[in-house]
Amino acid sequence: MKTIIILLLGISVFIKYTPSNIKDNYISKIKKDTVFDFENYKKETFPEGWSQYFTGKGKITSWKVIEDDGDKVLAQLSQDKPGYHFNDMVFDNLLTVNVEMEVKIKGIAGSMDRGGGLIWRFLDKNNYYVVRENPLEDNVVLYKVKNGRRSDLPVLGKGNTYGVDVSKLSNGWNTLKVKVEDDIFTVYLNGKELFKVKDNTFTNAGKVGLWTKADAVSYFDDFKIRY
Repeated sequence: MKTIIILLLGISVFIKYTPSNIKDNYISKIKKDTVFDFENYKKETFPEGWSQYFTGKGKITSWKVIEDDGDKVLAQLSQDKPGYHFNDMVFDNLLTVNVEMEVKIKGIAGSMDRGGGLIWRFLDKNNYYVVRENPLEDNVVLYKVKNGRRSDLPVLGKGNTYGVDVSKLSNGWNTLKVKVEDDIFTVYLNGKELFKVKDNTFTNAGKVGLWTKADAVSYFDDFKIRY
């Protein structure tokens, strides 16, 4: 896989990210998966090494580490309903073009939207790619957000479709994965390949992260990154 990685500080090779090392250790060469399981973060706090943003309308977003059934998870807790509003949670210390990401998502609540997704090539809060799963709609859709405007991208080989419909999604844990290779993005749900998208709107290295929309209260765990 052709990959460009830009480091902001230091060098470290590890499997699980430990926030206590954040000022000294950053990823240079990944030999194994990097896993954010959030167990080393303090409960009821905003995690070190991440930044929260929102795209669109509204005034707030609310991410923090909480406990769920004995495990620590990263949660988006704001239930604000400004309409066109996306909650962005981005890992600050890595830029990459190509990446493989996977995360477990638990849709807790939300009447306008539910579930969540993965962000890559994040340049700023108004420019990035995102793929999301939504238990209210039972579908998975990949978008680009360009200059603050979100538009879905057509499924490769199927023309202008709105993502892919899937079997009924529970409000329990679902695993979403995306494999980014240059201009081809391959999407998986619960271990099954769903579709591919081809797009070259953003070709520069960007950050990676997590995403929800509007009033979706969602939990995230076991965020895996492979370069």
